[in-house]
Amino acid sequence: MKLLVIGAGMMGSAATYDMARSARVTDVTVADADKKRAQEVAARVNKMTRGKKVRAAGLDAGSVSAARKLMKGHQAVLSAVPYFFNVGLCGAAVDAGCHFADLGGNNVAVRKELAMAKKAAKRGVCIAPDCGLSPGMASILAGELLRRVGGQADSLKIYVGGLPQEPKPPFNYQLVFSVEGLINEYCEPALILRGGKITRIEPLSEPEDFHIEGYPTLTAFHTSGGTSTMPENFGGRVGEVFEKTLRYKGHFEMIRALYDLGLFSSEEKKVGKLKIAPRKVMSKLFEEKFAGKEPDVTIMRIEAHRGGRVDAFTLVDKFDPATGMTSMMRTTAWPASIVTMMMAAGDISQRGAVYQETDVPAQLFLDEMAARGIRIEYSRKG
Repeated sequence: MKLLVIGAGMMGSAATYDMARSARVTDVTVADADKKRAQEVAARVNKMTRGKKVRAAGLDAGSVSAARKLMKGHQAVLSAVPYFFNVGLCGAAVDAGCHFADLGGNNVAVRKELAMAKKAAKRGVCIAPDCGLSPGMASILAGELLRRVGGQADSLKIYVGGLPQEPKPPFNYQLVFSVEGLINEYCEPALILRGGKITRIEPLSEPEDFHIEGYPTLTAFHTSGGTSTMPENFGGRVGEVFEKTLRYKGHFEMIRALYDLGLFSSEEKKVGKLKIAPRKVMSKLFEEKFAGKEPDVTIMRIEAHRGGRVDAFTLVDKFDPATGMTSMMRTTAWPASIVTMMMAAGDISQRGAVYQETDVPAQLFLDEMAARGIRIEYSRKG
């Protein structure tokens, strides 16, 4: 199969590596607006995999016509660029007759992509947004838990965090993915199921303590995008569905204060003779203050509660010194790579919209993650 990855950053490079080492993949194109960066990724991955499968291409992700032209000849494409490019890229993929997947995370963009489902089905291709860590892997595992408890549950609770292994004050955090994606999670409404009804609630709300062996008490709180399409697809079968982000103690209070001050707003403010959106300033500051290359850890727990019984999947994954890949790269890019390859190989038979929680074969996904050394433990109590 021939695959395309758009974006040669951390996630794009990790996905390219994962695809290139698969025996089922014959060719991978990695494309980026900075062609030199794409060439560096191609050379590095070819060296790591001891092959010549990967080639580089230059591409402005904002150019739908250029993207459509590049997509032709590939069976599937994975978008690993910021979410605001995904609607245009999705449309280009459908026109090119190419399966499309992305890392998602933005509710509005995802709905616009899914609105193209009928056209995609007529073209015989899939649209699979939200294929990263959460939503993505978390959605797949949540769907599997619901099946294991008989298709009905009192609640599905998802807790996920990408954290530095050794937190450093005052922020106790390290940027592990797109700064635009991070701020979007912090400032957009969270979509949940509550009392069986779809509800939008304020982000950075309802903090609670979270405990997991080997780590200090963490803070869990609502952020945007994590539940994706689960509230819609699980309505009538689950009373409550939510996803909360995990951070070390102290971080939540600082971020909440910034939110309350309006510093994540995209509305321009006049400062002297200048007009500037506070969000742009915060993006720059976050890139500077949250930057770091210390080893990271990804913590995820998904719980299905039904009548006193709790079924759960738990993942604790750390930075891999052998490949130099962060845990966030492994747990975000590799699930997206797996889903992209599943579509191209026909493991996912659905055409049109692909929902992670209902359409991705969960056991095959679990097997693929295990083969990559990602341990996801299942437990049951009650």
